[in-house]
Amino acid sequence: MDERRKKKLTYFTIGLLFLLSGVEYAVILPTIWRYLQTLDAAPYFLGLSLSAFSFTGLLSGPLFGQWSDRTRTTKKIILFANLFEIVGNFMYFMGLSKWLLLSSRLVAGIGTGAGSSIFGFLTRSTLPEDRASVFAAVMACRQAGLLIGPAFNIFLRLCDFHLGPFVVNKYTAPGLFMCTLWILLQLVIVFMYWDLPPLDRINAKDRQTNRSSENEQGAEDDEDNSDEAQPLMHSQEVHGSYGSVVTPDQSNNHICADTNQICPSSSPATESQETINPFKNFNLSREFLREEVVVLLAAQFITLFNQTALETMVTPLTQKFFGYGELENSIMYCLCGVEVIAGFFFVHWLSGRVAERVVLAVGLAICNISNVWCLIFMASPIGDFPWKLTEFIIGVFLQVLGLPFVAVAQVSLYSKVTAEKTQGFSQGVRRSVGGLATILGPLWAGGLTDNMYIMLGVMMGLLVLLSVMLVFSYKRLVEPAAEDQRSTSEDC
Repeated sequence: MDERRKKKLTYFTIGLLFLLSGVEYAVILPTIWRYLQTLDAAPYFLGLSLSAFSFTGLLSGPLFGQWSDRTRTTKKIILFANLFEIVGNFMYFMGLSKWLLLSSRLVAGIGTGAGSSIFGFLTRSTLPEDRASVFAAVMACRQAGLLIGPAFNIFLRLCDFHLGPFVVNKYTAPGLFMCTLWILLQLVIVFMYWDLPPLDRINAKDRQTNRSSENEQGAEDDEDNSDEAQPLMHSQEVHGSYGSVVTPDQSNNHICADTNQICPSSSPATESQETINPFKNFNLSREFLREEVVVLLAAQFITLFNQTALETMVTPLTQKFFGYGELENSIMYCLCGVEVIAGFFFVHWLSGRVAERVVLAVGLAICNISNVWCLIFMASPIGDFPWKLTEFIIGVFLQVLGLPFVAVAQVSLYSKVTAEKTQGFSQGVRRSVGGLATILGPLWAGGLTDNMYIMLGVMMGLLVLLSVMLVFSYKRLVEPAAEDQRSTSEDC
């Protein structure tokens, strides 16, 4: 099978994995509260169960990312991580007690840590100019899963039979359904996923091939007059003093154009050591406490914090002001999913025409406008029913509209300003920051549904802080490759 076909199948498998992660969230979320009630669980168990999934993903992300950086492989990591998804969802299906259900979400959350390895793999196997488009497509797959997930509940809620000692009903069926899907995905990964070589290796092979062909061509051109052109003695400045023995290490050196000094090139042994241990010269504070990295991590946290807080407060608001039930809320979430997917595809098209920092600035501006609107009209709606509904729709529309811009731009920029050799670990740190936001966001909004000004005011304050950080760090939000190359040549 050629490399092009392998790449397409591998990307298809990655998209399928993110699709299933979205389906799992959309299938389990609508029924988990009623499921806990059948197990005599206290109300706080709902928050614990939802946070447990994000908490273990927060911890496992950097570990799986570091594993992929050291081995430069992702296939076996994904297969291993999916085992936790299979076991966790089967535990959810068993439903013997509230503690087993809580443990099932803890176990399943470990499997989400493989996402950091996948983003590291995509960073190493894509060109910088194509990275934002690839990330947008992957994120759109998860949103598609969130969109089609509720459709599976239509037939899952009709389940009512026994499977051995276990009862299959509308509460336990989602666990069995997702367990089956993750098992099928394991087979897809085995036969349709390959660890593609990084682009730097491919480019190195191409350069080596080009150099060898040029040398052969040059040797053929100079073959006739080689005896006349060769001097009796080579320059002592390059090969050492008269009578010295030239070692293999000296033959690998090259001459710097500016200083006429010998600059040692990296030996194969050194390169192999860096491949085996990419964290040999890794400095945690130097990598993550840089200005541009802090800004992008802040964008990850604040965006997800506001998004999950909004998701938490929307349902109580629709019940309070409009009397919406499960059907109306499901339709609303479906429409929001369509908008998000369309937004990701628009960003996929836009990222090839403008810089990522411009996309980030546009998305952040939309989010600020949305929060101002929500503070004015949603905290205390005015007018009769049609006016209230219009104000609510505009506020939610603007909130959802800005999400794809910020999400794709900050992920793509983050992959460019962090070291590529430790990209899996860096993506794990980014996802852990996002996991922390998904834990704190619902906790913040859930306790303040009756104090909308306080809740929305803090969300607005976080966005203003992020906007100020973006303004002052705007010039640094670029790929540092050109600057690194210039500094390397100057050092040489």
